[in-house]
Formats: sequence, structure tokens, C-alpha cells
Amino acid sequence: MPDFSLHCIGEAKMKFTIAFAGLLGVFLTPALADYSISVNDDGNSGGSGQQSVSVNNEHNVANVDNNNGWNSWNALWDYRTGFAVTRLFEKKSCIVHKMKKEAMPSLQALDALVKEKKLQGKGPGGPPPKSLRYSVNPNRVDNLDKFGKSIVAMCKGIPTYMAEEIQGANLISYSEKCISANILWILNISFCGGIAEN
Repeated sequence: MPDFSLHCIGEAKMKFTIAFAGLLGVFLTPALADYSISVNDDGNSGGSGQQSVSVNNEHNVANVDNNNGWNSWNALWDYRTGFAVTRLFEKKSCIVHKMKKEAMPSLQALDALVKEKKLQGKGPGGPPPKSLRYSVNPNRVDNLDKFGKSIVAMCKGIPTYMAEEIQGANLISYSEKCISANILWILNISFCGGIAEN
């Protein structure tokens, strides 16, 4: 004759395990999920077309797509490696640079803005965006592996160049042609010299 008390205990453990797994899924899903928004620049006079921002907490990356015809670009910020890359479609190339944590929002701050959809509309009406200017080295990068898997996936087979931030007095006297990659109302980035001259 089977022991029903053991059967009831086993069934209770199974129900608890299922309930626990369900609750774990409910709480982990928002932490690991991707969030994204899209922003249209309706005026488009000197604007940047349509931009979308995606945050992937699982891989610690943020992706910004700027869709503006031939002047479109895609930026990826890899918070795990500390490198960022911008792929310029017009120039058919990628530019890699170190992330400047003082100017770029943290992944958590960017994620919060995306989740709250505070990046939509005509801008936050707050302080002006921070600006970064980079000098692009004209020599191609030989090995993308040092920048991380996300950057390799984005730029493999595409001419890639390294950029260094221009600071202080050099910033004022810098006169080379620049390409702008402005990230919504958060950050204005300029890539100067090198491929920007072509």
C-alpha cells in the first residue's frame, strides 16, 4: 500500500518549487530585459532624424540608432569593457573610443530614462547636453577583440579607427572637420580629423 503522506509532501515541494521559479522570473525579467524608445525630430532642421535607444542590462550595453538617410549612424556603449563605438554609414567605417564616465550617463541612469520614457518629446528642458570631441587616428585598428564581443559583432569586416578625446586648450584651437553624433538631449559627440576629412 503506498504511503500517501510522502506523496503529499512531495507534491507540496513541487508546488513550492514552481511558485518560487515563477516569482523569480517575475522579478528577474525586468532586470535582464531590453528596453527601448524611439524619438522623432519633427522639425529636422539641423536635427538628426529619428533616434532609438535600447538598453540591454544582461550584456551591459546601450545601443543608439540614428536614422537620417545617408547620414545615419549606430552607437554602442559597452559598459562592461569601457569602450564605445560609432558606426558611420556614410563613411562605411567604425570609430572606437574609451567611454568618458563623467560625461556619459551610467547604464542605470540611461535605463531609467528609457523606462520612464523621459527621452521622448522635444527634450528634457533641463541643462544643455555634455559635449565630447575626439580626434580620429587615421590608422586602422588591426584587432577588434580587445574592445569586446559587442564591438567585434558590430564592426567586423568594416574599417575601424581609434579616437582619442581632445581636451583643454587643444579643444579651443582644434580646426579640423568634424562629424557629429549627438545622442538625443544627453550628449553631443564630435569625431574630428582622420576619416571625417574624407
